[in-house]
Amino acid sequence: MKEQDIKTVARVLLGASLVYAGISHLTFARKEFQAQVPDFVPLKKDDTVVYSGIAEIAMGSALIAAPKEYRQRVGQAAAAFFTAVFPGNIAQLVNHRDAFGLDTDKKRFVRLCFQPVLIWWALKSTSDK
Repeated sequence: MKEQDIKTVARVLLGASLVYAGISHLTFARKEFQAQVPDFVPLKKDDTVVYSGIAEIAMGSALIAAPKEYRQRVGQAAAAFFTAVFPGNIAQLVNHRDAFGLDTDKKRFVRLCFQPVLIWWALKSTSDK
């Protein structure tokens, strides 16, 4: 398999994962996502979850379907999004909030380690090089 084929599979997989996550924000996991919204966010927790779900669906769709000349920008936007939501993951740890099977501080801490992986994944799977 060529490197470009691997990037395509990685990009589409990330995009599909974002679409799924966005749908879950709006439906069956809505309450759990509310547990991740930091108290300092000036919007209602449910509004934040809905808006971020819509953003994830749009971003995931763009990762899957964007023309080649826009993919790198879409990857950068996805990386910025993963960076922007990181405080929610920190809030879940600091406030000891259970969600998504993350019911111990150790599990919540380990999850923090995966955010840089998502950022790298978004950038690498959409890069020209």
